Amino acid sequence: MELEEKTLIRSLQKSSTREFAFTQLVRKYQESLYWHIRKMVVVHEDADDVLQNTFIKAWKGMDNFRGDSKVSTWLFKIATNETLSFLAQKKQKASINGEEYETELIAQLKAESYFDGNEAEKKLQEAILQLPEKQRLVFNMKYFDDMKYEEMEEILGTSVGALKASYHHATKKIAHYLTESL
Repeated sequence: MELEEKTLIRSLQKSSTREFAFTQLVRKYQESLYWHIRKMVVVHEDADDVLQNTFIKAWKGMDNFRGDSKVSTWLFKIATNETLSFLAQKKQKASINGEEYETELIAQLKAESYFDGNEAEKKLQEAILQLPEKQRLVFNMKYFDDMKYEEMEEILGTSVGALKASYHHATKKIAHYLTESL
């Protein structure tokens, strides 16, 4: 663990420096967490809501953070769980199955201004949205967030072997989708 990380953890654990340290933590991880969440929920406003819930949970759970893992790993685990809970609630509220939900996500993706200019990026995102949730999450974490399998294992609670298999299947499905859509 880096010295900067250890200093941040110590500051988070002291009540006198906790608020300042948490502000630093938010500044440091806000953007990467936002994009991690956004790739799963697609809509900007939803990503903002999930990100806010992530930081609220982190603040409330600060006393339970022992420093066994990196702060980023802990935050990504909270963000991932919040994202999956959000998606499950959204599916349940809409009373739709997984396939209908993927279709809805693709429609939202096409409507999002973030993806307007780049057709290749939009096609890739459409392909990713065709994946089952777990594969989509693994693909995004490995491909976009450039996470090591060991860190993903800690965040998702899934073995490295299973993560590698999931990523492999995801890349095959994405490649198939992209070649079919040409």
